[in-house]
Amino acid sequence: MEQYGQHVFQTAYSVLKNTKEAEDAAQEVFLQVYKSLPDYRSQGFKTWITRIAVHKAIDAKRKLNRRREDQMVDGELIQYLPSSEEDVLGQLVRKEKKMLFEKKMNLLPSQHRDILIQFYIQEKSYDQIATEQDIAVKTVESRLYRARNWIRTHWKEEEWNE
Repeated sequence: MEQYGQHVFQTAYSVLKNTKEAEDAAQEVFLQVYKSLPDYRSQGFKTWITRIAVHKAIDAKRKLNRRREDQMVDGELIQYLPSSEEDVLGQLVRKEKKMLFEKKMNLLPSQHRDILIQFYIQEKSYDQIATEQDIAVKTVESRLYRARNWIRTHWKEEEWNE
């Protein structure tokens, strides 16, 4: 652990981009190494432990993503409305994020923006969108897929996780 601890942490951090999650993944790596030592074939220990670290970090990232998806209700965007106890600062931050989101949405290509608004904001089903636009349901699915991919590649994740 002393010799490879920092390397394992850095490997996990390069995937997870989160210190706490990388520390947890590093612990999992050393547990896995301990359990798998009888199967080790004496061929490049650092490479072997790095491969385990990458796989554990990817598993942790998938788990985080699933947790985020579970927090969404049936794929809908959750609208957080301020409660009566919420402070003024919280309301201002929420309003600013909403304005930023609307500004970002306006930067999307129109075909992506339209399909995202219909599905997430207007809460229309694939069938409703297909009927209104006179296209196949599979076309709706592929357009939503492309729109989500466009967002993933053009919007920085850090901007939305604050």
